[in-house]
This record gives sequence, structure tokens and C-alpha cells, in this order.
Amino acid sequence: MGTKNNNNLFFACSLIEYIGRKVKRRRCEVVDGLGIERISRIYDYADVFHCEPIEKVATEFIEEGGISKGNYDNEAACRYTVPDYWSIGEVYERLIEDSYSDENIVKGIWQVYHSWIDEHISDYNTDFYYQPRDYIAACYEEGVVL
Repeated sequence: MGTKNNNNLFFACSLIEYIGRKVKRRRCEVVDGLGIERISRIYDYADVFHCEPIEKVATEFIEEGGISKGNYDNEAACRYTVPDYWSIGEVYERLIEDSYSDENIVKGIWQVYHSWIDEHISDYNTDFYYQPRDYIAACYEEGVVL
């Protein structure tokens, strides 16, 4: 559907993942805390934000969005090697690219992170997150792990 390897989307999804790990919140809660306007800004200006250390950008958006610490820790729950936030960002990037047109990317970010699939991608004790992108997109479309 969308442009393959959308760098702005990759950065936005990786930042959401980074923030989620930092504040120990489900990714849908991070998206709620950021809100659609901030997400749109992150997406539109990702090339600028990408020039800064991700820790700094994350801290600014956590403060700006008033995102408090939670107790969701999918890293600690992981019995295996924890995938890095760039790897998980890429899973979300590909899913959103494969499921939404370029003009609906921000809407796609909102919908994917608020869908049932978010819980499955965030479960690092399964092999779901490293399945082929077309399989993950098909699962999302069907509304169930196939």
C-alpha cells in the first residue's frame, strides 16, 4: 500500500516503542499520551528529531504529553533476548505501511497501536514479532493470529 521503508514512520514507531519501555506503559497508552497532533508532528518532522539522541527526544515528548510512569514491563517479562526498540519499531512500520495508504499513515499509527495486535507484537516471549511482514499484515487484516 504505502511507500516501502518509510523512514519517518520507522522513527515514529521506534520512538513510541522507546517511550513505552522508558515509562513502562503499553504502547497504546503512549499513543494516547502523545495524542494525534503530537504523533502527526513526530511523523512529519522525524528527519529533524532523528538528528537528536532518541533519549532526549523521548524525554521531551514524555514531559510535553505528561506521560506518567506505569508498571507494564514487557522487557522484564521476556525470557529471551529482548529485541531492541528499532527492531520493534520496524515491525510496526511495516504493518502500518502494508495496511494503510500514505495519506492515512497517522490514522494507521493510531489504529494499529489501539488494535488487538499491539499486545501480540509486545509479547517478546512469542515468535510473532519476527514473523514475515506479509503474515503479520494478514493477521491484522483478519483480526486474529492465523
